[in-house]
Amino acid sequence: MHNRVRTACAALVVLGLAAGPLAGAAAASPATTVVREAADPNAKALRAAIADLPDLSDKDTTAALVRVGGTGRSWHGSSGVRDLATGRAALEHGRFRAGSTTKVVTAAIVLQLAAKGEVDLDGHVQTYLPGLLSDAFKPITVRQLLTFTSGLKPGISLGAEDGEGFENRYKTLTPEEVVASSVAKGPAFDPGYRQKYGNIDYTVLGMLIEKITDDSYENQAAIRIFKPLDMRRTSFPCGPDPRIHGPHNRGYQKLADGRLVDATEWNMSDRWAAGDMISTTADLERLLFGLFRGKVVPKPLLKKEMLTLPKVEEGEPTMSAGLQYYEKDGLTLWLKSGSRPGYRTMIATTPDLSRTLVHSINATNAKAVAMNPVEERILRAAFAS
Repeated sequence: MHNRVRTACAALVVLGLAAGPLAGAAAASPATTVVREAADPNAKALRAAIADLPDLSDKDTTAALVRVGGTGRSWHGSSGVRDLATGRAALEHGRFRAGSTTKVVTAAIVLQLAAKGEVDLDGHVQTYLPGLLSDAFKPITVRQLLTFTSGLKPGISLGAEDGEGFENRYKTLTPEEVVASSVAKGPAFDPGYRQKYGNIDYTVLGMLIEKITDDSYENQAAIRIFKPLDMRRTSFPCGPDPRIHGPHNRGYQKLADGRLVDATEWNMSDRWAAGDMISTTADLERLLFGLFRGKVVPKPLLKKEMLTLPKVEEGEPTMSAGLQYYEKDGLTLWLKSGSRPGYRTMIATTPDLSRTLVHSINATNAKAVAMNPVEERILRAAFAS
């Protein structure tokens, strides 16, 4: 495997306060919502969706950044605070941890390689990465990694985000260690049998990208996705660097013992190609439009792999190659969410790009199964008829 140089690292000056418990922090007053809008019939509902932040009663959301677009639509705004200590207004164009929306980028790189004949989606991981998996595993195809149907079990972590993970936030756990621990557990099920969403498949895909290109994953993301789409404020950390460089809003996390802590600084190197990206709402909107307009992945391959759900023997899959399918009450969306401590992100669009949404919420329980109440309001407002 290529020795990672991480040439796509940000080289910007860090802003904000040091991470740590917030006991004694000054109480912030709700910041005025900043809105820039053109013609959007749901503008009033969108303004209301992000009003009165931070929520100082439940402390579940400190800031929200939202962009809504599509046919005849253009709305973006922000609400809340940059940090709880000073109560300064949130930065509308602030950078944030984009979490698992990184998987869209990883899937797109693999499909670009497939389009050029450098990767066979029906080819086996055991062929491309010999020795990575043990003999306990049946042949796993690249497509099965893309669609979360590989049967790989989750690897080790540094602890739950609401518990020991916070105490370990400056420690490093490499992708190689994560994959090795997964392999040691053996398969969860036969490849293609069912779908199980997780990070491990995309960690292996990051290794595959490096092996095929003889380059770092981060640089491949920069030259294939970020630069062509003019995503100038999107990058990956420099290895275990726990900071978000450049202007950003602080992220906060509720711990199991009830403490609210500053979780902005957190080493995410173990998430890597599955969730280590740092971006902005404007850049993720460029990614969404570029992808669905065929500027990232050729349209025939986009439709076949990213806009089609896989067939499995058990259960009903909801994930394609990097995207999630959603259908309810006549509304069809392709979307991808992402969450890291203090940050919850989503990109979503109708298949024809007539309605799009990108948001980043500074949620104090971003990894919770239940949807953040501010996120629920934003979704309803953005996709209301």
